[in-house]
Amino acid sequence: MIYPENFENKIGFDRIRSLLKEKCLSPMGLEKVDSIRFLDDFDLLSKELSATYEFQLILTLEDFFPSEHYYKISDSLNKIRIEGTFPEVQEVFDLKRSLETVKTILNFFRGKDAVRYPVLREMCSSVKTYPYVLEAIDRIIDKKGIIKDNASPRLRDVRSELIGKSIQVSKRLHAILKQAQSDGFVEADTTVSVRNGRGVIPVSAYDKRKIRGLIHDQSASGKTVFIEPEEIVEMNNDIVELEYEEKREIVRILTAFADNIRPYIDDLLETNIFLGDIDFLRAKAILGNRLQSIKPGLNSKPVIMWKKAIHPLLFLSFEKTPGRKVVPLEMLLDEKDRILLISGPNAGGKSVCLKTVGLLQYMLQCGLTIPVAEGSEAGIFKKILIDIGDEQSIDNDLSTYSSHLINMKFFVKNGDNKTLVLIDEFGTGTEPMLGGSIAEAILGELNRKEVFGVITTHYTNLKHFASLTSGVVNGAMAFDNHLMQPLFQLNIGKPGSSFAFEIARKIGLPEEILSAASEKAGVKNINYDRHLKDIARDKRYWEMKRQSIRQQEKRLEELMSEYENELAGAKSLRKEIITKAKDEAQKLLGESNRMIENTIRQIKESQAEKEKTKEIRQQLEEFKDVVEEEVKPVVTPTEQKIAILNSKANKLRREKEPDKEVVKPEEKNLPFMKGDAVRMTDTMAAGEIISIKGKKAEIETGTLRFTVSLDRIERITRSELKKSLRSNMPVRENDPEIVQRNIHFKPEIDIRGVRGEEAVNQVRDLIDNALIVRHRHLRILHGKGNGILRQLVREYLATCGVVKSFRDEHVEFGGSGITVVEMDF
Repeated sequence: MIYPENFENKIGFDRIRSLLKEKCLSPMGLEKVDSIRFLDDFDLLSKELSATYEFQLILTLEDFFPSEHYYKISDSLNKIRIEGTFPEVQEVFDLKRSLETVKTILNFFRGKDAVRYPVLREMCSSVKTYPYVLEAIDRIIDKKGIIKDNASPRLRDVRSELIGKSIQVSKRLHAILKQAQSDGFVEADTTVSVRNGRGVIPVSAYDKRKIRGLIHDQSASGKTVFIEPEEIVEMNNDIVELEYEEKREIVRILTAFADNIRPYIDDLLETNIFLGDIDFLRAKAILGNRLQSIKPGLNSKPVIMWKKAIHPLLFLSFEKTPGRKVVPLEMLLDEKDRILLISGPNAGGKSVCLKTVGLLQYMLQCGLTIPVAEGSEAGIFKKILIDIGDEQSIDNDLSTYSSHLINMKFFVKNGDNKTLVLIDEFGTGTEPMLGGSIAEAILGELNRKEVFGVITTHYTNLKHFASLTSGVVNGAMAFDNHLMQPLFQLNIGKPGSSFAFEIARKIGLPEEILSAASEKAGVKNINYDRHLKDIARDKRYWEMKRQSIRQQEKRLEELMSEYENELAGAKSLRKEIITKAKDEAQKLLGESNRMIENTIRQIKESQAEKEKTKEIRQQLEEFKDVVEEEVKPVVTPTEQKIAILNSKANKLRREKEPDKEVVKPEEKNLPFMKGDAVRMTDTMAAGEIISIKGKKAEIETGTLRFTVSLDRIERITRSELKKSLRSNMPVRENDPEIVQRNIHFKPEIDIRGVRGEEAVNQVRDLIDNALIVRHRHLRILHGKGNGILRQLVREYLATCGVVKSFRDEHVEFGGSGITVVEMDF
């Protein structure tokens, strides 16, 4: 049950219907949108939501899904149920293309794993396609939707005769025209015209009797008449008779076709219904992806546990305004806290919160996915009853408050433990004391009947009631009382202040009026409101503190993990260095022992001759020098880190003081090498050496390369090179060509189906244009397939110096089927 009758208009679902209709491809889809209804059957609703979410995945992950030729063929099929009737040629053509679309859809799902899209595959299992029907159509209709000449032998003969007769008429008509031009009573530039489907010659009205024949028309001025020559009349009559015979033969062919497919009409109608279902699901999926909707966990019991829920229409509205974002809501209604009583300042978001609950729950129970975060859970309600807005009516003698009371009467009478009620500005419209008392009594009765609901109010007695009553919980819309502006955040558990005096003071209401109002309101009410503000302020303060502590703890954990990894690495490195040093020491010791033994042996063998002894000692000294060179002090991991940090610090210092970096005098005379930063002495253009061939060097500066003699360049520092390139960067924002490029530039290209070389050329053009208009973020849609096109694109990107990085798109937006490119300039 949905109450009242204009429920959809009040919560905004009529606009959701309009958005769905914009995405439909066929009249069947539009009919499905019009027939959307509120569902409370768990199994049916679960199936609808699963089918919609599966289609969202198809649009996100798959490269292709058929989206053409969704025609409504039910009218033409029902027409030919009667024997002797026949379809129009266009209707047969539409039937052919619709069946081909259905066949493509079925093949799409047959080519996927059974576990990927189970609900949609089940939908396809009952759909029948009859190749016989398509073959029958192909025998009589060509690819352009025209009856084929060979659809029957007689049709082929008739059309052959028509062509022959038309050629004869054309030749004879041009001959007569040429003769008339020679005789001088027809202008030289006159051409054959057609009137009433027959060939005629334009003749001046003064010379109309010089050509015998029938006058079919005349010009607006009456100066020109259009004559069908007498000898052409009979030939044209033959053509007309042949055309009528052609039409009769086509009718006979179409009647025979209708007789052939008549036994399959019911199955063909089911096929067309299936096409409408697919169109409807596609429209829901497109809207769902645009809203970033999901299928939440579905519960057969009434419950609302939403995380980061947003109002879809508000989201679409803010989408057009850069910098504005919808503040998501955390909503919880369960068996413990069934009714949420929201209070807070005017324009603080209470009504938006209430309408968000109503619209999202209704969308969900109409089979649409909703914009909430993963981990959300939604239940099923049998009834949704709302009291939003003003229902006063002069015709029905209803005031604002009377209309509210009528709604409350309906709620109390029909509400139960599977009902969701939504009431805006509960109790308003009459004297506050009495209205608040009646509202409190109604709220107590709704709570006794275990109704679920979201209610907004300003009444203090209702806030007290919620604080003391089981099943009802207070909620507040957050408000910044320093900046005096709403935060649009829902905090469940505490009531909210209306901030009436603060808002009035900000607007500029005189202080004496506010003082008088405070006295009339009473100390008790003022203190209550002040306490609510203090609680809200303190809660916000401690929430910020808690968030700060969480961030610091997270950072501390990351640092501890980082230091533990570094310490483990240092210990491992120390052990490795010590082991290596021991091995080298053992090796060195062995070589030393062998050298000493060999020296002693040689001295003994030479019987201590002076010269020989001196030579051997010299060899021993040389070996000692080699040993001292190889044995170097072991650097500890800590010393290595210090050295690395010093190196980084020096690098940063040099980058901060680029002007102090100069080429040392001794470096200027060194030979040039590949990678050196240089500057041409005549033009002062700076660049980097790419290669050296003989006495010439290839220089790259920006996007240009050129060859120059070595005696025309001088070495410069890296910082001078960077500074020169930045200063020489062309600034052409006002250049008309650049302005036009900026206007027409698209940071995304689609190269699916393009051959390799052409695809690389398109990517190269995209990179060049992005470089010109200074656009950093690009997307290349190449699809998945076998990954060949993706590999070609990425191999090319790896060679581009202006490309900083490239990666796969997020899985929700295309995954490996899209490459995201970051430019570097």
